[in-house]
Amino acid sequence: MDRIAQLKAFLESSPQDSFLKHALALEYIKIQEDGNARKVFEELLENEPTYVGSYYHLGKLLERTGETEAAIAVYEKGMYIAWEEKDMHAYNELQAAHEDLTD
Repeated sequence: MDRIAQLKAFLESSPQDSFLKHALALEYIKIQEDGNARKVFEELLENEPTYVGSYYHLGKLLERTGETEAAIAVYEKGMYIAWEEKDMHAYNELQAAHEDLTD
């Protein structure tokens, strides 16, 4: 069974598990299924907006697909959430990615 199938099977028994959703989105990125990855990241962040690691990866995906303004918005929202959660590591990573696009 491939990793995507495994993760989907795990999600059947734990459909709200953000870690599994994040891992699934990353697997989709590995095989260049950006549309599926984006859908999973967006669903994850809609249901659990404090899962800050997904903002970075979604932003990078949007950058790669030429959606610069959307990537900037994702980084900004992620920075806000990371600041609120006092996750300075995530904040700094998001800020660096944001600055790369806006400077």
